[in-house]
Amino acid sequence: MGFTMSLNLLLLLAMVATNILSLYHLSSTLQTPKKPPTAAPLVPDHLIQQLHTIRSTIYQLTRLQPTATATRSTTPSDLLLHSRLSPIASSCHNHADLLHKYMTYTPYSLCPPDSDSIAESLILRGCHPLPRRRCFSKTPPKPTSSLPHNPFPSSLPDQNVLWSDKNYSCSSFSCLVRSNPKLGFDPSREIERFTSYANELDLPIPQLFQIAKSANSALRLGLDIGGGTGTFAATMKLHNVTVITTTMNLGAPYNEAVALRGLVPLHVPLQQRLPVFDGVLDLVRCGHAVNRWIPATALEFLLYDVDRVLRSGGYLWLDHFFSKSVDLDKVYGPLIGKLGYKKVKWATGSKANSKYGEVYLTALLQKPGSK
Repeated sequence: MGFTMSLNLLLLLAMVATNILSLYHLSSTLQTPKKPPTAAPLVPDHLIQQLHTIRSTIYQLTRLQPTATATRSTTPSDLLLHSRLSPIASSCHNHADLLHKYMTYTPYSLCPPDSDSIAESLILRGCHPLPRRRCFSKTPPKPTSSLPHNPFPSSLPDQNVLWSDKNYSCSSFSCLVRSNPKLGFDPSREIERFTSYANELDLPIPQLFQIAKSANSALRLGLDIGGGTGTFAATMKLHNVTVITTTMNLGAPYNEAVALRGLVPLHVPLQQRLPVFDGVLDLVRCGHAVNRWIPATALEFLLYDVDRVLRSGGYLWLDHFFSKSVDLDKVYGPLIGKLGYKKVKWATGSKANSKYGEVYLTALLQKPGSK
C-alpha cells in the first residue's frame, strides 16, 4: 500500500510539473513580440482527448491520496470480484463507440432504426440499464384483430413484430418454426412441454404443485430466468400463477413472442441483478440459458441473487442444467450445496450424443425457513 501511494504521489507531482512548464512556456510566449494576428488554428481532436485524459488522471490521483482517517483500501473483496465479472458503471464507458451510436439521434423525433441490434449488444456487454432517450420508438401498427388471451394460441401474429433482416434470420413466426421447431415459437406444440413426463429429468407442473401442497407452501409468484418464448410462464398462468420471464432477442423476437402470449417479458441479461425486491417470490426457475457456459463464479453470484428474491420456503428449480459429469461432482454440486437448501428433487442423466461426458441435472431445492 505504501508503495502504491508513493507511486501515486510521484505521478501527481509529474503532472503538476508538466502543467507548470506549460504555463511557463505560455507566459514566455506572451512576452515575445507578436506577429500580426492570424486566424486561430483549430485544436486537433487527439489533443483535446489527451487534455481530458490528463484532467481525469489528476482527478483520480487526488482522490487516491491518503487521509487522516483512511490509510488503506477499504474496497470489499466481493465488489472487486463482481466488477471483474460484470463491470459496474464502466461497461458503457468501455464501449463508448456503441453507446455514442446508440445516443446519436434527433430529439423529439423518431428514434433511428436499430438495424444492428446496438441496444442488444450494449446490454449483453453489461451496459445496462441503457440511458433514456427523448425520441419516439417505432412500434408495429395497431392490430387489426384482438390479441390472443389464451397463452397457447394456434399461432402468433406476424404483424405485431418489427422484423429485421439484419437482426433475424426469418421474417415470420412460421419461418422460425420451420427452421427450428424447438425454439418455442409454435405455442400449440408447447402446451405439453411442462405437463408430460418422459424421464427422471422432467418435473411436470402437476407434480410441482403436489410437492408444494404437501409442504404447505403456496405458489403464487415466480420468475423464469432465460425463459425463451415464455412457455413455462404460460403454463403457470393456466394455474393462476404469475410468472415473469427474462429473455433476450438473440436472433429472434423472443420478447415480442412472450408479450403476444399475454405474459410479461423482462429484457435483461443474466449478469444483471434481478429486478425484483428481496424475499417476494415463491419460485425461481433456471432454464437452458443457465448452464456450464457461465463462469462458475458468475453462476455463484446468480444463485445468491436468486436466494435474495426467494421467500422462506420458496423453491429454486434448476431445469436441465448441463455440464461435464466431473464438473458437476467437483464444481457445481458443491457450489449449489453452499446455499443450504433442502433437496426435494435431484436427478441426473447423460446428455445424448455428448463427446465430452456431459450430463443434465434437474434439481428442485427449497429455501430453509431461517438462516
